[in-house]
Amino acid sequence: MENIETALLLLVVGMGTVFAILTLVIYLGKLLIFLVNKYAPEEEILIKQIPAKGPAPIPGNIIAAITAAVNVVTHGKGKIAKVEKL
Repeated sequence: MENIETALLLLVVGMGTVFAILTLVIYLGKLLIFLVNKYAPEEEILIKQIPAKGPAPIPGNIIAAITAAVNVVTHGKGKIAKVEKL
């Protein structure tokens, strides 16, 4: 019976220690994030906007592959309305 009591005591102490350390890690992490955001904010990068000349045309073989894939997946019931390059 003494062994079970010792095992339970070790279980409670071990789990309590793990819980306390993980709680400490979480709150120290939140504090670090707060301090970094306060004293070293992210710099805004100015990007020159280049006027778009329109989307580049998509090659015919790519369109054919996309069409074939849609036909296979939808069993011929699907329809492609628009294909854009992102």
